[in-house]
Amino acid sequence: MKKLFEKIEYIDLFLWLIRAAIIIIVIWGTVATILDNPYSTRQWTDFVIFGVAQGSMYALIAIGYTLVYGVLFMINFAHGEFFMSGIMTSTVFIAGPMAATGFLNRHPIISLLIIALFSMLVSVGVAILTERIAYKPLRKAPRLVPLITAIGASLFWQNFYRGMLGSNVKPFPQFDILAGSIPLLGTQVLKTHIAVVLVTIIMLIGLNFFIMRTKTGKSIRAVSEDKDVAALMGIDVDRAITITFATGAAMAGIAGVLFALVFRQVHFFMGFTPGIKAFTAAVLGGIGSVPGAAIGGLFLGLFESIGPSLFLQSLGIPAFNQLKDVIAFIMLVLVLIFRPQGILGEPLAEKKA
Repeated sequence: MKKLFEKIEYIDLFLWLIRAAIIIIVIWGTVATILDNPYSTRQWTDFVIFGVAQGSMYALIAIGYTLVYGVLFMINFAHGEFFMSGIMTSTVFIAGPMAATGFLNRHPIISLLIIALFSMLVSVGVAILTERIAYKPLRKAPRLVPLITAIGASLFWQNFYRGMLGSNVKPFPQFDILAGSIPLLGTQVLKTHIAVVLVTIIMLIGLNFFIMRTKTGKSIRAVSEDKDVAALMGIDVDRAITITFATGAAMAGIAGVLFALVFRQVHFFMGFTPGIKAFTAAVLGGIGSVPGAAIGGLFLGLFESIGPSLFLQSLGIPAFNQLKDVIAFIMLVLVLIFRPQGILGEPLAEKKA
């Protein structure tokens, strides 16, 4: 018996107790909510649709985290500011003037394409500038140094945009073509939510083609496997890393446009919370795995939308609907406890092995 106790790792025992407690609370809250039946089928459908739309935006942002980690093994905490910079600049200098002149609703498709393209270009420009100035000199530094630098870069871009464009919230103009809702799945679905999901699917298909089929995408994959061997094979490693940053930032730029279409406001601090949640989504799916980032974003959006109502309402917790951010960050802790490698972590590791 003494030997048995000596083999027990008390930290593991503590973690197992936390796991058991969390499982009991989740099951208890879920069963109680199902028995109380406080929502109609249509309301649950609305929760799911909003969660899918929200998760789609998280997925696009999370891809930037996972691409950079796959190549440099660093967490780019400035990525949320790449998301913010494109849409905030586009709102002030493109979308606002277009709306003021009436061009935006006279030619909505052209206007939306111009806003999206400008947002992507600004996000890519900010990302490349950050990579060249802040990250490239630290390529061979200990991994903690680029991490701290990324936090500093995030604070710099926040305050740069605050000083350049002001700290007040900027309204994003309404597209008449995307106003209102349409009947779908027994409920009314906002046109903006449909647009978010469709654009996300198109961007993910395009990204998969770029990474898997193009010469540049193959060079990025080679660099992510082994930089030294890739360089010996004639691949320009610095160029591949820069393109990786640019690709992730372009996805973040599109996510910023979708975010503005749904919430219709932008500000200099808007990249922080979505950025942290997208990082959570990347960890949930398996950091370094592009499909994992997409799946993690979708799961996180659904948990954030459904979780408070499903898990917390019947437990008597006050203002449970305001705890959706808490749900997202608890998800990060739970993933690190239950499955640190993420949903697709093991298959990716086996493939690389």
